[in-house]
Amino acid sequence: MKLAIAALLAGSAAAFAPAQVAKATTALNAFESELGAQPPLGFFDPLGMLTDADQERFDRLRYVEVKHGRICQLAFLGQIVTRNGVHLSGDIDYSGHSFDSYPNGLAAVFGDSAIPQAGALQIFAFVGFLELFVMKDSANGAEPGDFPGDFRNGALDFGWDTFDEETKLSKRAIELNNGRAAMMGILGLMVHEKLGEIDMVADLPIIGALQ
Repeated sequence: MKLAIAALLAGSAAAFAPAQVAKATTALNAFESELGAQPPLGFFDPLGMLTDADQERFDRLRYVEVKHGRICQLAFLGQIVTRNGVHLSGDIDYSGHSFDSYPNGLAAVFGDSAIPQAGALQIFAFVGFLELFVMKDSANGAEPGDFPGDFRNGALDFGWDTFDEETKLSKRAIELNNGRAAMMGILGLMVHEKLGEIDMVADLPIIGALQ
């Protein structure tokens, strides 16, 4: 749990470094006018991860930010959906355990009622497959895309090329903001869920108390 929170904190801090628009030099102020450096914080790099960084380093951090933001958006949505009683139908294994027989949140991974180890290994293997072979862009070995986090790889498009440049920049900025909010949001939910173990249950909007 502590490791997961530390990883999210690091990702969240790095997340507020701005997105790529043009080639930059190694000077820190070269990134201050990039997409994502916006009010009220502007350029925000409290850990100094972009100090003396070159464009390759910047692109790598941008790729990590976008990926973590997308994952956290899915995680936050998953919390809201499952805690409102919506689960997949049917059984999760051949032993007859239904999807809704397992607890929500961290308790589904850690604890006495967690999913079996074999199930967790399957999930981690699937995530590893996506990481190594699918969710790749020019920042980690795939064919160059239009920007860090461009996972189309010549296969997926969904009409992106039909947008003008202003619309593309707007959509990328929206994704950055939503991802940053989701990283903070899922971290908050994780913390509140653990507070229940020390009798500090918080009754949150929409999803109620996390227990």
